[in-house]
Amino acid sequence: PICAFAVVADNTTTMAALVLAPLLSLSFTIHTPASLSRRAAQQSPLGSNLRTHSSQPLMVLPEDATDVSRRSLLVTGVTVAAALSTAPAATYAEGSAYPRLLIETTEGPMEFELWNDVAPKHVENFLTLAKQGFFDGQAFHRIIPGFVIQGGDPNSKLGYGPTGTLEGADKSKVAKWGRGGPGYNIKAEFNDRLHEFGVLSMARSNDPDSAGSQFFVCLGRLPSLDKKYTVFGRLTKGEDVLRRLGAAKTVAGDIPERRQGIQRVDPL
Repeated sequence: PICAFAVVADNTTTMAALVLAPLLSLSFTIHTPASLSRRAAQQSPLGSNLRTHSSQPLMVLPEDATDVSRRSLLVTGVTVAAALSTAPAATYAEGSAYPRLLIETTEGPMEFELWNDVAPKHVENFLTLAKQGFFDGQAFHRIIPGFVIQGGDPNSKLGYGPTGTLEGADKSKVAKWGRGGPGYNIKAEFNDRLHEFGVLSMARSNDPDSAGSQFFVCLGRLPSLDKKYTVFGRLTKGEDVLRRLGAAKTVAGDIPERRQGIQRVDPL
């Protein structure tokens, strides 16, 4: 008989399950800890109450999403119906001279190309803010393993304790993370580029035209975000850096326990 059950798994358990499934004729769904966080988010009108953190106006999760397929693996016999991709994002417009950007982090440098052919206003805005030093000294204030790292909030410059951890943190300042921006918004430029590993996209509230400075970098293939958030670039160097950032230990609210800093952002 075919057995059906659900497990919460880490990467090791997930791989073991995939190997054993064809041998044991199992049918099951594997939910990662991040997918459970996603389910918790669905309980909030803004999809923002991840774990126990207070709601934030600039989010990366669609408010009307009701599935967790992006972080679930459905295995029946030897058939894998859906799986997250951690391969580098596809290359678009091969050989084109896209504007380039360097993000120096506490884990090392990451380079991006910016897709001004599909999101010109977002690229122009991001480069302008970078030239002004807007992002320098910030931190990635939200990290969801297997999903995204999110930054771009000027409020994240303050809050961590003297050792760069949440020990001795200023809770009043931490509570403001995810609420900041440049003081203006940009009209959405939704396009056909996919949300996949290394892709750069803009966070927003329920209003499609509410993006400002907060951005996220995808840690896997995230089809539920396609054409709902403005994709405007992709990682070209620093995959190991992105993976280290995405593996940071977090506490309630997907807040990194130790500061994952954005040292500076510079056009190349």
